[in-house]
Amino acid sequence: MPKASSIAQAKADKRAGKSASTQAGHFVRDEIEAVRHGKHGVRSAKQAIAIGLSEARRAGVDLPPKAGSKSATAKSAAKPTAKSASEKAPRRPSSESTAKRRSAAIKALKRESTAGASPQALSAQAKRAASKRTAADRSAAAEKAARTKGAAGRSEAAQKAARTRAANKRADKMPR
Repeated sequence: MPKASSIAQAKADKRAGKSASTQAGHFVRDEIEAVRHGKHGVRSAKQAIAIGLSEARRAGVDLPPKAGSKSATAKSAAKPTAKSASEKAPRRPSSESTAKRRSAAIKALKRESTAGASPQALSAQAKRAASKRTAADRSAAAEKAARTKGAAGRSEAAQKAARTRAANKRADKMPR
């Protein structure tokens, strides 16, 4: 269940005209925090991100459906010549209850490690994701980020970078 604060932040981002991925970021961050606090584990950083995106979709963030999902293929397969709902054979109810399936999924997640949400795992995942994009695409994204940040945001980011450089310089001078 996503936090109420994440839903509120996502709604505020939507009103501000920010992208769906920015809105979903709040849910992904919550999921990573849940894993780090030991609520449950994940096999990889990718799985933690996927769970966060899934929660964002359920909360109403307008993200595209995940690749290869039923909803993605159903939309492309929908044709006007298809049989109507009344002509189709009735679906047989599942022998398993939804609650049973949900509790089994949670049990499986609890058995997993929390290493998938470590800073190292997330860094490696970010690098893998970035390496799949072209240099031009990454550059265009950075330019857009600088444009949309605004003057005050750029100034704040520059000050933070200067503080970080100064802190790193001090750390390098310290004896080990």
